[in-house]
Amino acid sequence: MSTEVEQGPRRSAEAMDGGTPLLELRDLHVYYGAIEALKGVSLTVGEGEVVALLGANGAGKSTTLKTASGMIQPRQGQVLLRGERVDGIKSHELVQFGIGHVPEGRRVFARMTVLENLRMGAYRLKRPDPADLDRVFTLFPRLADRRKQISGTLSGGEQQMLAIGRALMGKPELLLLDEPSMGLAPLIVQQIFDILREINAQGTTLLLVEQNASQALQLANRGYVLETGAVVMSDEAEALLSDPRVRAAYLGEAIE
Repeated sequence: MSTEVEQGPRRSAEAMDGGTPLLELRDLHVYYGAIEALKGVSLTVGEGEVVALLGANGAGKSTTLKTASGMIQPRQGQVLLRGERVDGIKSHELVQFGIGHVPEGRRVFARMTVLENLRMGAYRLKRPDPADLDRVFTLFPRLADRRKQISGTLSGGEQQMLAIGRALMGKPELLLLDEPSMGLAPLIVQQIFDILREINAQGTTLLLVEQNASQALQLANRGYVLETGAVVMSDEAEALLSDPRVRAAYLGEAIE
């Protein structure tokens, strides 16, 4: 089940000739009070890859992203970036290591303008790079047209574009995205995924949580399936997309 998928410049971890992954999660155990949300989750993301996390609500996908970005600290296990441990580093400090996080629900600053939101994304830099702003406006022309508009008045799709653009302003090497298609019309979803493909082609590695399994696996190199806080499957994206269990669970197809 390791069919190669022709997807531009992205590489799988197996194609890195044994090199150190950009991100590695080792045996993560995370608790909310007495409830164990992650039960030994381990995964890798190679430089240049797109990796998808699939699973039902409550499976631990968002918790995995939050732990990777320092928003939650594991009780046990390690988070490594380029082979160096970064668990224990606070999320706002971890941004300086090249990790950007686009949270579920967009979380834009509703009373600020589009431009003010984007500048907030570059807070770790002494001065925002105009080239980064140009890049965001090239990827998202709608944001350029609405740069002076109050962000809370944008449509859901425009707010999602703004959330991604704001994260890109921090110059991330690794971008974590939590449900970027949630609540969006199909046409907007396709536009968002086309833009994510372009962002990856420009050199940014992506770790993606997404309920839309078909879109996620068409974008990704590899994928992991989580159930009740544990990884139960992992494979190349094309193999997962054709797996009857995945198709039954996440694409609504019956197993014959």
